[in-house]
Amino acid sequence: MAAADVQEIQCKSLLNRVDIPNFPFRWTINPYRGCRHACTYCYARPTHEFWGMDSGREFEQRVFAKVNAPAVLRQELSRPRWQGEAIALGTASDPYEPAEAQYGLTRRILEVLAEFRNPASITTKGVLVRRDVDVLQQLHQAAEVQVVFSVGTLDEKVWKQTEPGTPSPQARLEAMQYLVESGIPAGVMMAPLLPGLSDGWESIHTVVAAAAAHKAQFLSANLLFLKPGSKEWFMPLLRETYPHLAAAYSRLYHKTYPEQDYTQRVLRVVNEARRKWQLPFATPPRELKSAQGQLQLAFSA
Repeated sequence: MAAADVQEIQCKSLLNRVDIPNFPFRWTINPYRGCRHACTYCYARPTHEFWGMDSGREFEQRVFAKVNAPAVLRQELSRPRWQGEAIALGTASDPYEPAEAQYGLTRRILEVLAEFRNPASITTKGVLVRRDVDVLQQLHQAAEVQVVFSVGTLDEKVWKQTEPGTPSPQARLEAMQYLVESGIPAGVMMAPLLPGLSDGWESIHTVVAAAAAHKAQFLSANLLFLKPGSKEWFMPLLRETYPHLAAAYSRLYHKTYPEQDYTQRVLRVVNEARRKWQLPFATPPRELKSAQGQLQLAFSA
């Protein structure tokens, strides 16, 4: 994979409000735009189109680092109207993508959150999160924090072809176990489950068993969805690597989301495995719980 071009930018604001009904979080932070993890299905790819770039190679190789993000966040959390609601990191770009090793923006953001005793959740495929266990411990003691590791499959071929820039699923599980043993709430989001590749009984049970063996404290799942901008990139790669699945994907994804009947069938298998291994659903930190009850984290990384 070619080296990424990381461009330093200044942001005017960092907190993003999510106004989608029944969504599991209202506020998000993304210290980076673009992601060298290069997941072929990534739903965040279309965000690069807002910058006049394509959602394919440029999303993977032109990364933007918001170098003033920690300072901007401190200003935003200092405002009298801020109520200390939980913040989700990793909704449009992995906060532990490779650029984090150079810039440390996520770590400094966590330090600000700990300073203000502001709860947060993190979703990642990265293992650099191990570096920040000290700050995560401080944040968890001051407020509440949760780390969600995205692990959809343990199949090496599927992983390498669909998530070519990520650490191995096994490395992610080991990082999760390290956090749990260090007192940090952490678990697995099986996302996205890929039709014909990682949605089968054996594949799902294998991941859930491995999550339990590595001391996951919770587990949930989400099915692949293909937004415009992501679909145009993913489908040609699918036809190249798994041509026998192309026709089925075209039928299943004539819209953004697969049919509910299919989704429910797969999630029933996940729940069966989850109950077998006595893993609870993932639930967001307390400020992310809706008035109607606890909402499952249901988004892919």
